[in-house]
Amino acid sequence: MPPSDTYIENRTYDEIEVGDTATLERRLTMDDIKLFAVMSGDVNPAHVDEDFAKSSRFQEIIAHGMWGGALISTLLGTELPGPGTIYLGQTLRFKAPVVLGDVLTVTVEATEKNDEKKRIVFHCLCRNQQGKTVIEGNAEVIAPGTKVKRQRTVMPRVRMAERAHLHELLEAASSPEPLVTAVVHPVDSYSLEGAIQAARKGLIIPVLVGPEKRIRQAAQDAEVDISEFRLVSTKHSHEAAERSVALAREGEVGALMKGSLHTDELLRATLHKEKGLRTERRLSHVMAFDVPTYPRPLFITDAAINIYPSLEDKADIVRNAIELAHAVNIEKPRVAILSAIETVNPRIASTLEAAALCKMAQRGQIQGGLIDGPLAFDNAISETAAHAKGIDSEVAGRADILVAPDVESANMLVKQLTYLADATGAGVVVGARVPIILTSRADDALTRMASCALALLLAAYQTRSRSN
Repeated sequence: MPPSDTYIENRTYDEIEVGDTATLERRLTMDDIKLFAVMSGDVNPAHVDEDFAKSSRFQEIIAHGMWGGALISTLLGTELPGPGTIYLGQTLRFKAPVVLGDVLTVTVEATEKNDEKKRIVFHCLCRNQQGKTVIEGNAEVIAPGTKVKRQRTVMPRVRMAERAHLHELLEAASSPEPLVTAVVHPVDSYSLEGAIQAARKGLIIPVLVGPEKRIRQAAQDAEVDISEFRLVSTKHSHEAAERSVALAREGEVGALMKGSLHTDELLRATLHKEKGLRTERRLSHVMAFDVPTYPRPLFITDAAINIYPSLEDKADIVRNAIELAHAVNIEKPRVAILSAIETVNPRIASTLEAAALCKMAQRGQIQGGLIDGPLAFDNAISETAAHAKGIDSEVAGRADILVAPDVESANMLVKQLTYLADATGAGVVVGARVPIILTSRADDALTRMASCALALLLAAYQTRSRSN
C-alpha cells in the first residue's frame, strides 16, 4: 500500500465539524513572483525585478493578496474541504506586507455551517515567520457532498529561465572600454542591427567594412543611423574579409565580427600565412552556454571550426577554452574531455586522446585548469551520475568546459541544449591575434550582445596578459 501522502482526499460537508482546521507553510521566492506574473500577464519589469521586489512599493503590491490570497484558495481547494469545493467568495483584510523571503503559515478553520445550502464559512489566517498576522478574513464555500480519494497528481516542476549567466557576462563587460570591432560585410539588416545593438550597449565601436552602397541600403532597411560609425568601403565580401584582417594586423581594430558572408570566407583571410592573424595556436570556437538546469556557465568546444581534430589540435582547443574561462574570471576551470564512456578503450580513439590530454596537463603542457577524461556527458555534468559510477574526480559532475570529440558531436550537443533544454549560448573564436565573433541569423539580441561581451572580455584579458 502506498503511503497516505500519495493520495489526495477531500472532507465532505457531513464530515466537517465547526472547529476543524488545516494548515500549510510556504516561502515566497522570486520564482513564485515571476511565475505569478507570467500566469496573470503582469510582466511589467518593475514587478518582476529583484531589486524592486525588495522595495516598499512592491511590499504594498504583495500586501494586496497577490500571493497570500492564492495560498488560502490552495488550502481550501486541496485540503479542507478539498477536491470538489466550490469557492463562493472571501472577505480578506491585508494587515501587513508579505515580502520576498517571508515564510507564511496559512490556516483555515471552519466557523459556521449552513445545512440547507451545504455551505461552510472558514476563518482564514496568514502569519509570517515572526508570528505577525499579515492576512485575515473569512471565505465561504460549498463543501463537496461526494467523497473523493485518488492518487495525488505529481505536478511538473516549473523552471524560470532567466539567462542569469549571460546577463552576468554583460555586466562584467560593462567595465572595460568598448572594443573597436571590424564588422565584416554587414550588408543585411540582421548583421547590421546586431552590431548597432552591441554599440548601444557600450560593448563595441563598430567599423563597418564592405560595399558602401549595400551597407547604407541595409541601414535604411533596418531604420538605423550609422552616421557616427566609420565605414570602410570595399568591392565585395572577399575584399571586406581581407581589409578587416588588415585593420586588425595594423592595430586599428581589436576584434572581428562576422556579417553577411560565409564563415569559411572570413577564416580563410584570418588564416593567411603572411597577411592573416595566425598565432602559435590552432583556432577554435567556444560557446558559453546559459543552461537553466545547470548551476554555472557551461563552455562547449568546438562546434564550428575543427572537424576531426588531432590530439595536437585538441590540446590547443583545450588551451583556448581555458583562456576564455580565465577571461570571464573562472580562475581554475574544470575541463571534461568527452567521449561515449568514462574508461579508456583502445577501440575508441577519443578515450585515448582524452587520457593523453590529461597526461599532458599533468606534465605542464596544458596549464590553467583541472582536466579529466574520458568522461561521458552524464558524469561530466551530474555529480549523481559520477558517484553512481564510482568516479572520484574534481571535474566529474561539475565541469565548466566540455571538450567534444569532433565537430559533429559538439554541434549536436549545442543544438540539443538550445532546442531541448531552453539554453542560450554566446560564442567567439579563440586562437587568433584578436577575438572573432561568429553570429547566426537565428541568434537573438541577448546572444549577439553576449558574444560581443565575450570578445570584449577576452581582448581585455589578452591585453593584461601581454603587459604582465
